[in-house]
Amino acid sequence: MSCILALDQGTTSSRAIVFSEQGAPIASAQREFHQYFPQPGWVEHDAMEIWHSQRDVAREAVEKAGIEPTELRGIGIANQRETTLIWDRQTGEPLYNAIVWQDRRTAGQCTELRSAGVETIIREKTGLVIDPYFSATKIGWLLDHLPNARARAERGELAFGTIDTWLVWQMSQSRTHVTDPSNASRTMLFNIHTGDWDDELLRILRVPRPILPDVYPSAHVFGMAAPEFLGEAIPISGIAGDQQAALFGQGCHRAGMAKNTYGTGCFMLMHTGQRAVISANGLVCTAAAQIGRARDARDTEKEYALEGSVFAAGSVVQWLRSELHFFRTAADIEALAASVPDNGGVYFVPGFTGLGAPHWDPFARGLLIGLTRGSTRAHIARAALESIAFQSADVLQAMQLDSGEKLSELRVDGGAAANDLLMQFQADILGAPVLRPRVVETTALGAAALAGLGTGLWSSRDVLASNWEVERRFLPQMNAQAVTDLMARWREAVRRSLRFAELM
Repeated sequence: MSCILALDQGTTSSRAIVFSEQGAPIASAQREFHQYFPQPGWVEHDAMEIWHSQRDVAREAVEKAGIEPTELRGIGIANQRETTLIWDRQTGEPLYNAIVWQDRRTAGQCTELRSAGVETIIREKTGLVIDPYFSATKIGWLLDHLPNARARAERGELAFGTIDTWLVWQMSQSRTHVTDPSNASRTMLFNIHTGDWDDELLRILRVPRPILPDVYPSAHVFGMAAPEFLGEAIPISGIAGDQQAALFGQGCHRAGMAKNTYGTGCFMLMHTGQRAVISANGLVCTAAAQIGRARDARDTEKEYALEGSVFAAGSVVQWLRSELHFFRTAADIEALAASVPDNGGVYFVPGFTGLGAPHWDPFARGLLIGLTRGSTRAHIARAALESIAFQSADVLQAMQLDSGEKLSELRVDGGAAANDLLMQFQADILGAPVLRPRVVETTALGAAALAGLGTGLWSSRDVLASNWEVERRFLPQMNAQAVTDLMARWREAVRRSLRFAELM
């Protein structure tokens, strides 16, 4: 029996899933970890807690699967992207907490960069907009605020990594400092056309090259997990940022195919083949998972995707559950929202940490509008769910303008994709079928698929794509005028939330 272990390291939890040779999940384990909010707009994680939670669920999943470590052909990693960490190469100790992708502490620095006139250079080379979301300004903040960090980084004493890099460093017992193009492309330091770190960008953003990891194709034997990890040395043979992993796991391998992941945030990606589409409508161009058989990312046949990142999706539901105590479990929101026929004129803009695509406003803040004396918890819950679909519709409109492609269907995954009310409303607002697959853990599946390709367990991605099956298809039912009216009110609510924090 040959299996693959997928590590799905997310924003709020670490998961591990063992997949069979047929690509079916056999066993899984999951563990949440702490979120730290030291100041308004700041979000941090304890990097050692992330490592220990990921190590422990990996061991638990393998034990549940009832397999021996020798039956694992490879390990694949899908990870929260952009989250930034710097550690000491000698001791392996982090210098500071991991700064999470949601963190907005560098908004001022991003404003200064835009004022300096470097936005066009950064967009053309990286496909990204200047925003605190991405890793580069987080690296700069760490180097400038930690004692002697910049000098030590220039001497090569420190290492930077996104979470994939950190996990490989730990699993390999400090032997391997690597990443893949899908993660590197989220830093604002990586040239997506050349497949390498860009010296001009490093100079502009003041990041020393010695701290950066080596970049290899996403399906590649990056190194070995030491026997202390699972009891046997196992190849680490697949890495992709979580959203590119989900695109791969959904079988979206051709230009025009798109998926939307409903997790902590909401992330829509459309594959654009070997064409890097630089967005004119508030999206980013990003490296898709790369599977070419090359010695490093520079020589790999490159593939790209357009992406729209919504910062608050599942976190809206978590907020209603944990902070306002609207319901006991996240799944309870569906019944509460369905207890009213519509939103009752209530709209909720979840700008907790600003707004992402297509607005890119770090100073936007959350807004609840349209309340009357007759508004209830159910109306607010429904407005919260609908905000997820509205934000995704804004992203899709921009995506279709940039790509020239009209969406024929949207493949969905992530925790909130299990919510039938949300998925039906999403189909209605998009005016396109929404397809939920039988295996909804597509992020982990994508990581497993890359790892299997990296070790030769599977011969091609076509073999994997043929296993993709629909569990349910949601078809549009709402009339066009109703959709137009809803979207107009939503966009007016968004307009009123923009740049609110600048007034404080």
